[in-house]
Amino acid sequence: MGHESTGEQAIFLKDVLVFLFAAGVIVPAFRALKLPAVAGFLIAGILLGPHGLGTFEHLWGPLQFITVSEPEAAAPFAELGILFLLFLLGLELSFRNLWQMKRIVFGAGGMQAILSAVLIGLLLWSFGVPATAAAVVGLALALSSTAIVMQVLTSEHRAAGPAGRTALGVLLFQDILVAPILIFVSFLAPANDADIASSIVRALVEGLIAVVLIVGVGRFVLQYVFRLAARTGGRDFLMALTLFVVIGAAVITASAGLSVALGAFLAGLVLGETEFRHQTEVDLDPFKGLLLGIFFMTVGMSIDLATVVDLAPVVLGGLAGLMILKMVVSWVACRIFAGPAPLATEASLLLAPAGEFAFVVMAAATAAGVVGTGVATPVTAIAGLSMFLIPLTSRIGVQIAKRMKTPASDKMPAQSFAEQEGHVVIAGFGRVGRAIARILDEEHANIVILDRNFQSVQQGRAEGWQISLGDAARKEMLEVSGAAGASLFVVTVDDPVSAERMVRAIRSIRPNVPIFARARDAEHGKTLRQAGASFVIPDAIEAGLQLAGRALEEFGYPVETVRDKLGAERDEAYRKASES
Repeated sequence: MGHESTGEQAIFLKDVLVFLFAAGVIVPAFRALKLPAVAGFLIAGILLGPHGLGTFEHLWGPLQFITVSEPEAAAPFAELGILFLLFLLGLELSFRNLWQMKRIVFGAGGMQAILSAVLIGLLLWSFGVPATAAAVVGLALALSSTAIVMQVLTSEHRAAGPAGRTALGVLLFQDILVAPILIFVSFLAPANDADIASSIVRALVEGLIAVVLIVGVGRFVLQYVFRLAARTGGRDFLMALTLFVVIGAAVITASAGLSVALGAFLAGLVLGETEFRHQTEVDLDPFKGLLLGIFFMTVGMSIDLATVVDLAPVVLGGLAGLMILKMVVSWVACRIFAGPAPLATEASLLLAPAGEFAFVVMAAATAAGVVGTGVATPVTAIAGLSMFLIPLTSRIGVQIAKRMKTPASDKMPAQSFAEQEGHVVIAGFGRVGRAIARILDEEHANIVILDRNFQSVQQGRAEGWQISLGDAARKEMLEVSGAAGASLFVVTVDDPVSAERMVRAIRSIRPNVPIFARARDAEHGKTLRQAGASFVIPDAIEAGLQLAGRALEEFGYPVETVRDKLGAERDEAYRKASES
């Protein structure tokens, strides 16, 4: 037993070294060739896995030292990467923003998942696959890859843009579907005689209890526990508490039969409401990148090249059919529920490939005897290859969407933007307005600008901005800016009277839309909040924070420490300002 244990430890340590070698050497080499990190990890997984160079170990023994012998041992670490990714995405959103996405989550997400599953199942059944197996495979392949899609969007700074938010909404609905799909698979097992109705009702009740528990504890307990850890233990205790929250929320949802990713996402939403959001992002980001890399490598290792070669017509034909079918369905769903054709095109190409849950569903179906290995083997190969294509389909989607948005000539864009939806309206295009526009544009947000200065408008239009000459305090100008479909308004003008009028005008036609406004001082901020602003940023606070940060750097504080302190102080200052 002791010798066996020592041998297993040696294999595990060797596999860890291979993973770290891939992350520290191979993937950076691919990055030097302008290949995305996700694609680099996937290729490394194919090369260094048991189906890659591992197949030649019997020909040359030393290959065992540069290949992964037991990919399943990395599964827990890979799952942690997915948890951190969804947790950090939750930090970026809020419950209010998530509720505003309900049309995308339940409309586009529901239509995409259900219609894709039905069409895939019917197509397989028409080719002779048994009805139950076809239904399960359809459900498995209808799901897309939350981990890879969101990692690609995050690395390309597109997660906050319209296409990123649309993809996230659809993926969230798919995560919710995982539990019912697994219950359905277990019910189809030949030896199972359980009542499917009671099983589904029980799962729904347990899932609702889990979600309420996470949100309730997070809202009423989490902030105070984090403050206690910050006062008594500093960053070490905060890191331990953050890990406890992420994994604990995942365990709660998993116990209720829901996706572990959903639990991590809910934990991020809750913690994002506290002043510890910025420090948590900084602390977890390196772990997320490395652990997600392990996940992507395990996906690459799951692709059996020998199977792909032996079943090439089936695998490649199935891959093409899957991509085309899901792309069309996703495009229609996103076009109906999310926005214009360029957005639908970009999102549909992200959602067309299969996802990591396809492996989970197929493994459960094979173990239950619902799907035979003759069907499961090519299906898993198709799923793995499609996930490998996500970085490529993402880039194709961006290029096609850009061409669809580009006018046929070099004429100035139209003055009216009344038909747009989901965009950000910025009132004022001075230094502050320009800074906000640049940052949002880097995240591929759709921006419409109003300004009263003719020269600023003329210069902005020459630079390619969607900008119109007009006063945002006038309702007719707000209508021109597409106020009816805007998702956010930002008022940046420094004139107190004009800023107040603009906020009141916006609030009069959009009672519930978020309005961010710039204030000269705390008193002006109070006036803007009374006028209807959702969030106010006093110039005095930012000036003080920047001066304090520069002073700390002068005293020798590390840049990261200064950034963390300023982030926490900023959150606290804005909280106090909003209560005054």
